[in-house]
Amino acid sequence: MPARTFAGQRYACRSCGAQLQGDAVSQSCQFCTAPLVVENGVDHQVAPEAVLPFRLDRAAATDALTEWTGSRWFAPNRLKRITEAETMASTYLPHWTFDACTVTRYRGKRGDHYYDTEYYTETVNGKSEQRSRQVRKTRWRRVSGTVARNFDDVLVPGTRRMDEKTLSKLGRWPLDEVVPFQAGYIAGHESLRYDVEPETGLDLAKQRMGKVIHRACVDDIGGNEQRLEHIEISYADVTYKLVLLPVWIGSYMYGGKPWNLVVNGVTGVVHGSRPYSAAKIASLVLGVLLAVAALVGAYKLGYIG
Repeated sequence: MPARTFAGQRYACRSCGAQLQGDAVSQSCQFCTAPLVVENGVDHQVAPEAVLPFRLDRAAATDALTEWTGSRWFAPNRLKRITEAETMASTYLPHWTFDACTVTRYRGKRGDHYYDTEYYTETVNGKSEQRSRQVRKTRWRRVSGTVARNFDDVLVPGTRRMDEKTLSKLGRWPLDEVVPFQAGYIAGHESLRYDVEPETGLDLAKQRMGKVIHRACVDDIGGNEQRLEHIEISYADVTYKLVLLPVWIGSYMYGGKPWNLVVNGVTGVVHGSRPYSAAKIASLVLGVLLAVAALVGAYKLGYIG
C-alpha cells in the first residue's frame, strides 16, 4: 500500500515523546500533562483509511467517568474531582487491522481414553480379598491434517503511548461501524500518530492469528487429549489498513506523578490508573481487626459457641 501524507500540523510532547496530528485542541499532553510544541519537517506517515466516529460527547464521557470513579474503593477523595475538571481530551488512537487467508498443516498425536480392569488384594477383617477397579488409560496415535482459517479485522494498536493492557480493558470495538476516513471526522479532536510500523503490526497480528490457529488444530485432532508437535502456516491475501478509534483521555497530577483515565468513545467503558488512599485502607484493616477481636471476646464469654 503506498504511503500517503496524513495532512495536518504535527505536535510533540518533549516529556513523554507522544506525537499528535491535526488541530491541537489542548495545549498540554493528555498522557503526562507536559506542554505540546509544534514540530516541522517532512511527514511520511501512512494516511488512515477508516475511522470509528465518536458516539459519546464530553457530557456523556463525563457521566461514564463519574460512575467509574464513584465505584472505586479505597480511592482518595480527590479522585472524584477528576469528573469536574476540564482535563478530558477527545483523541483518536491509531490501530492497524489485518485480513488474511491461512492454510495450516500440522502433525501431532491424538489420545483416546479407554479403561482396563485392574485386580488388587485388600485385607478385610483380617482376610485377604481380591478386588477389581477400572483404571483409565490413554491410547496415543500419530495424526496429521490441514486447517483453513480466514481472518478479518485482526486489531493491533498502532501506538505504544498507551499500553495494550489498558486498551484491552476498553472492551470490544464495533468495527462494523467504521466509515471511510474524512478529515471532518477528526476536526476538533486530537489524533495520535502511529509509532508501530505496519510490518511490526503484521508480526503482532500473526501472533494472534497463531493462537487461534493452534486451537483450531487441536480441535481438528479430536479425541480426549491432544499433542500438537508441528504446525506450518501459509498466509495469502494479506491486507491491512490504518483505522482511528475514539477515546476520551483524562490526565491529572496526584502525589507528584501523572495518572491517566481513558473512556471508550463509543461504548463508554472506562479504565484508568489511580492512587489508593492509605487512610481508607487503614480504616478498613482497623475495622476488620476490631470485628475479629469482638468475635473472639464473645466466644470467650460464651455468647457464641
